[in-house]
Amino acid sequence: MDSEMGATGAVYVQSNEPDNRLIAFRRAADGSLTEAGSWSTGGKGNDTAHLTSQGSVIIVGDGRHVIVTNAGSDDVSVFDVSGTEPRLTQTVSVGGAPTSATEHDGIVFVLATGEPAIVGFRLGQGMLERIGSRDLQAGADPAQIGFTADGKTLVVTQRGTDSIVTFPVSGGMLGEPSSIPSSGPTPYGFAISSTGTLVVTEAFGAQMGKAAASSYALRDGELSLVTGSIGNGRSEICWAVIKDDRYAFTTNFADGAVSRYAMGADGSLTLEDAAAGIATDGQTGLRDEDLSSDGAYLYAIDADTQRIVGWSVGTDGALASIGSWEGVPATVAGLAAS
Repeated sequence: MDSEMGATGAVYVQSNEPDNRLIAFRRAADGSLTEAGSWSTGGKGNDTAHLTSQGSVIIVGDGRHVIVTNAGSDDVSVFDVSGTEPRLTQTVSVGGAPTSATEHDGIVFVLATGEPAIVGFRLGQGMLERIGSRDLQAGADPAQIGFTADGKTLVVTQRGTDSIVTFPVSGGMLGEPSSIPSSGPTPYGFAISSTGTLVVTEAFGAQMGKAAASSYALRDGELSLVTGSIGNGRSEICWAVIKDDRYAFTTNFADGAVSRYAMGADGSLTLEDAAAGIATDGQTGLRDEDLSSDGAYLYAIDADTQRIVGWSVGTDGALASIGSWEGVPATVAGLAAS
């Protein structure tokens, strides 16, 4: 993909419009983006601003495929991105308004909302084959689904029950779940380090100034709290990514800031900078984020100004603005970077 979609990588988002589109941007060596075009997913978005999700667009581990959830038509789409432009290979039914997906070693799990459930697939040659499903607790209001780095555990945050649920995974099948109360209310997005530290954002029911993050250790599929809720003084924190197992970056939707937390070797969190990066200070809209594959650049959607914003990431975690790029609708959702 480096030689086709961009000099060093790409950024993908979905339009979430009635006729949903994958929108692709080429990434240059200096982190700047150039829109490459948009391609129909063959499905429908829900046509609302601020899709409540993290992981509605993901890049598969092989680097050759992108998966997009279509919340308006209850299906997901697979694109082959190994050529000169993305090519739709399949749109397959999931059910229940899918909003988040994750993949490890060809096993894909999709989070369906409404009547909440996890739906499993096996990915081969750009095609998904359904392998099963598992219902979640009624009223769970799940936000994100994600694999651990070793692929042995699946994690789901549940806003409706203020809990975090884990499932052991073997051969693409889910074992019996284990649940732990969230340190703070409204657990939303999360990121998992290579060593099993789980960093979870806590939106505190969208209360102004109450945004926080917490960390957990994952051992043998069981979670234990390491650092309880650390507020950052911002509002509506929802998304998280981890760089080099040393820093967690979180976006605060209600006031346009990216916060930086330092991560200790034991998984502990420390707030280093509540406003490490700013899109539009004090303005709503900052949401889905991702790091480039080399960790050098951080990108996030600013839905309310209909653009993607970017920062370079220093070795000390410092963020420096590299610009912003228009070309996305107000309904834009999901962001995955390579």
